[in-house]
Amino acid sequence: MSCSSSSASESEDDEGIDSYRKGGYHAVRVGDQFSGGRYIAQRKLGWGHFSTVWLVYDTRSSNYVALKIQKSAVQFAEAALHEIEVLSAIAHGDPSNSKCVVRLIDHFKHAGPNGQHHCMVLEFLGDSLLRLIRHSRYKGLPLNKVREICKCILIGLDYLHRELGLIHTDLKPENILLYSTIDPAKDPIRSGLTPILQRPEGSLNGGSTMNLIEKKLKRRAKRAVAKIAERRGSTGGAGRKPGKCLDGVDVRCKVVDLGNACWADKQFTGEIQTRQYRAPEVILQSGYSLSADMWSFGCTAFELATGDMMFAPKAGQGFCEDEKIAIRGRLWLRKVGKKRKLLLETLLRITLL
Repeated sequence: MSCSSSSASESEDDEGIDSYRKGGYHAVRVGDQFSGGRYIAQRKLGWGHFSTVWLVYDTRSSNYVALKIQKSAVQFAEAALHEIEVLSAIAHGDPSNSKCVVRLIDHFKHAGPNGQHHCMVLEFLGDSLLRLIRHSRYKGLPLNKVREICKCILIGLDYLHRELGLIHTDLKPENILLYSTIDPAKDPIRSGLTPILQRPEGSLNGGSTMNLIEKKLKRRAKRAVAKIAERRGSTGGAGRKPGKCLDGVDVRCKVVDLGNACWADKQFTGEIQTRQYRAPEVILQSGYSLSADMWSFGCTAFELATGDMMFAPKAGQGFCEDEKIAIRGRLWLRKVGKKRKLLLETLLRITLL
């Protein structure tokens, strides 16, 4: 879960109210203050199974930023501390904020009725690449746009891999965000949004009760899920509408969601990555390293260019979904062999030409 304007879960409408309990989410209302009044909640951006993310106004810098509020249970607090450690290392090594990886601005603890929550303040970013793929109606993006996006991703991965020794472990379109929103009206800066500095009278609990804006977003999310099901259930591209024009859309992007990242020499689990972007060596449990991210990058680049997932396996007789990906990926591994560890550097050089 990160700092997107559209980073809500892709599979469910909202987080539901059941998790607003001891050890769970912190209920936020528009106008609520955090960190001694420095940050003021404006609207909810999205949610994940570990946290909710809010657009907040930083009264000290007069900027809009994203506030990620972790669930309060011990296991979520530990995950937050790990993510803060990773993000702090990323920010420390990139003082110019030019490495195409999301930037941590601040972090603190916030006490609420459901416990103590670790909070991370991140730079505000726009829509995810998945939203961009949807915006193009799954027709694929123009190759010049794909190259520009891939250049940003590779700059980010090169920084994580070569300079920090970090493996992202979950690179996919949802975890890469544009610098700004596709629709300017949804960007608080470009739209000229006036910050809310105090809680509106009669406002409802933003954590458990949706306002009119959230209901509208729910309807849009349901339509988007229906479109995905239709797209992934079809066998061809017949009947697809032409892709929308991307003129004027800033496709510069940043790698986000480092909650599952690990150091190359200190791995926590053998099972990483979302299945459709999972490297064969991970599926085969033969050990993985920095290059696992490159497999996910290749799958993402293919999806950007074509609008289709490279690997979307379905369970069948004799083979599970993981095994089907592994079988199709073995040939790729044989071709690359020892040179695979140089693939990131090579791709980066090509994109910089």
